[in-house]
Parts: sequence; structure tokens; C-alpha cells
Amino acid sequence: MAKKYVFPENFLWGGATAANQLEGATLADGKGWTTADTAKYEADPKLRMQQMIAPMTTAKVKDALVDKNGLYPKRYGIDFYHHYKDDIKLFAEMGFKTFRLSISWARILPNGDDQTPNEAGLQFYENVIDELLKYNIEPLVTLSHYEFPLALSFKQNGWESRKTIAAFEHYATILFKRFKGKVKYWISFNEMNIVMMTGYLSGGLLDDKKQTKTSLQANYLAMHHQLVAAARVTKKLHEIDPQAQMGSMILRLENYPATSKPADVLASLQSDQENFLMMDVLARGSYPSYAQRLFDQKNVAVDLTTEDIKILRENTCDFVAFSYYMSGIAGGQEDDDEVAGNSSLSKANPYLEKSEWGWQIDPVGLRITLNKMAERYQKPIFIVENGLGAHDKLTSDNEVHDSYRISYLKRHIEQIGEALKDGVDVIGYTPWGCIDLISASGNEMSKRYGFIYVDQDDQGHGSLKRYKKDSFSWYQHVIETNGREL
Repeated sequence: MAKKYVFPENFLWGGATAANQLEGATLADGKGWTTADTAKYEADPKLRMQQMIAPMTTAKVKDALVDKNGLYPKRYGIDFYHHYKDDIKLFAEMGFKTFRLSISWARILPNGDDQTPNEAGLQFYENVIDELLKYNIEPLVTLSHYEFPLALSFKQNGWESRKTIAAFEHYATILFKRFKGKVKYWISFNEMNIVMMTGYLSGGLLDDKKQTKTSLQANYLAMHHQLVAAARVTKKLHEIDPQAQMGSMILRLENYPATSKPADVLASLQSDQENFLMMDVLARGSYPSYAQRLFDQKNVAVDLTTEDIKILRENTCDFVAFSYYMSGIAGGQEDDDEVAGNSSLSKANPYLEKSEWGWQIDPVGLRITLNKMAERYQKPIFIVENGLGAHDKLTSDNEVHDSYRISYLKRHIEQIGEALKDGVDVIGYTPWGCIDLISASGNEMSKRYGFIYVDQDDQGHGSLKRYKKDSFSWYQHVIETNGREL
């Protein structure tokens, strides 16, 4: 018998994507190069997983831009740029209440700091947003999602420079004015805590351009500048469109103590502190008390000014958002088994099953995280990524039987229902990659998340035809019954 949960009547069911993983049309209609455009496909799985955190230099980037032999899947995505109407029609058929997309900064400002925006880029996103609104689907728009204008990397080493704050505010202001009244929900940065690990992809940092003594110091400067920028664009949004809301987003990894030893419990606590650091700043309005010790331990510093303190204090986010895929273990022995994740390795939990990519599947961890965040921030919560990457098989009659994905999502949605019973204010849920797209970390197509199968392989071959998976009709029913029948 199906379990029944009471989701709010205005609950925002939907799906999530990113521009650099599905749009394609890399240099079409005036768009500039981005960090995502240099992400190369590697046949060796170990090399694929290193791409996301690999350091880059100016020479390496320039080599990638002229490379005629390599495969760069994010340059062509799944060609959403030309298929968006058909894809949005499928989202509407599923009953989406919201659709999370990101805007490519370099499609609006090819050099990152151009004074005049690229009208063709603005018009494309306006067409997409209008198409969503035609079906009463609320756009949930991320300003920066794992790509950065390369021109600003070359010019000022991306987010290491405080100058990038003004460039980002200018970019955001253009969007807020253009889409005033059309976009009610915004997110400043995707998984912004990842910039401490992926300085190039999300921060535009080039190793040979860094002005600081260490790469880690450059990453933490980038972190601080993004925090200030997020507060500044929150202020700007509220001035331009008071009815719109700005959210802040982190990647959430619930790390349990390896044992009941006090040292392991402390390791779990410290894992939470490091994971929540950026959200603590943007949701509470200041750096938390534990931050200075963390900075001292890592031998890093941030250039916190009096003006920064004021802008952060006065412009906290309207809602908190996060991605959740797995949990891990903190503490334990150095030789304990490790498991893969979407940004790093974590200790293995013997009580959990794993996905094909070695990610630990932990639905209850989602409920734990929701309760922690509700108590910590006391703001509405939006789960903007969650899902299962798997090798899906298209049958001879063009079907995909993905019962494993249905099971994964069902168990996680049940735990959202339990969190709602706990009193947590969850406002929406957008599973990741609602249509198959290029993997962020591995740059492969074969790691599929979607309800919709796209006929394309890791080498970019295929018809690009779209096919509904079994999970399509299942999720359609979940939305239709507002989560009451899972």
C-alpha cells in the first residue's frame, strides 16, 4: 500500500539542469568561452573524475580552445538551445510546477564585464522563460552554475579578484531588469561551497595567475568574494523586483561519526561547520564564530572589509537551497574504505548501498539534513538537486525501464514527507538532470539522471531524439497527486 504524505498545496515539484550541461551552441549568437568549455572527455574513468578539481593554467586553457582532436562534450550538450520548446513541453506533460535552469554569464556578457549585453543571449533566455510561463511553470534561475567567462580568468584571475564582484553585480542587474515580474525565484551560485575545491570550474582561477602564496588561499579569497557578491545581488534584486526571492545554495554532505568515540563525533561536527560555512554567512549575515579557527588551521585569510560586514549583515538570503546525493563518514581510521562522491572521497558506510558510481544511497540522511538546516537557519528550504546517476538501456522498442531510479527517488521523497511532518518548511523539490545531460564531474553522457532519455553517447553520437523513461510517468503521478501516492 502506498504511503501517504501531506505536501503543501503550492509545493514546487520540478526538475533541475545547468546551461553548460545541456544547452550546447557554445559560441552561437555571440556567446563567449567559459571554463566549462574546456572540460575534456577522458576514456579513463579515473581521469574523468579528476576533471572537476583539476588545476588549470593559461597555457592549458588556450591549448584546449584550439584542440582539434579532443572531445569537449559541454560545448554541444544535448542541444537544448535548439530543442527547448519540445523539452519544455515534456516537462509540462510531467506536470512540472517549476524548472531550474542556469544562465550562462558569457552568453549575456561574452567578456564577463562588457558594458552592453549581448541581445541574442538575452533573447534566448527570454524565449525559454516565456515558454515555461506558457505552461505555468515557474522559472528557478541560477546566476552562476559551474562555468565562468574565460576572458575574466585571463584578465583578473576570476573570483580571486575583488573586481569580479562588480562585474557579477552588473551581469545580475541586467537579468533582474530584463526578467522583472517573470522570474520569482533566483539562486546566486550553484553549490557555492565547492569553490574551495574546484577553483577553476566555478571560480575561474588559473594557477599561473594567482596573486596569493597558495592555491588554497586563492580559493578562499574567491569564496569570500562570491559571498559578498551574493549579498550584493540579493540587495539589487530586492531593489529592482521586491516580489522576487534570492536563494543561496550549497552542496550538502551529511557526514556521520565513524564511531561513538568523542574524536569521531567531533570530526562529524567539524565536517558540518566546514560544509555549512558559506550558508551560515549568507543566511545569518556574518561569519560564524568557528570560522577564524578554521582559517587558521588551513593557513588562509579573507579580505573582510567594513563594507563587506555591512552588506552581508543587511542582505541575507530569502531561502536556503542545497543539493543532496549521498552521505559519508567523518573520523575513523586512515585505512578505512573510501567511496566516491560528486566532489571528493568520503569514508564508506557499511550500512548503505552504493550507486554504480560508488555514491552512497541514504534517503534518511536527507531528512536529517532538512531538520538540521531548518533549526540552523529558520528559513524556507528548497531541495534543488537530488538524483541517481545510472547506465540506462534503451530497448529495441525505445523504452527505458529505470525501476532503480524510481526506487531511489521514491525513498527520498518519502523522507521529505517525513521532514514535513517534523515541521520543516520545504517549499520545493527539483531532482537533478530531469532530462539526460552531460555529467558535471565526468563529462560523460552515459551517467544519466533524467526522466527523459536523450539518444546520445559519450562520443557525442546519436540522433538526439527524446524518449520517456518509466520514471517519467511515475514522477508525473507523484506530481499529479502532490506526493500523496508514492
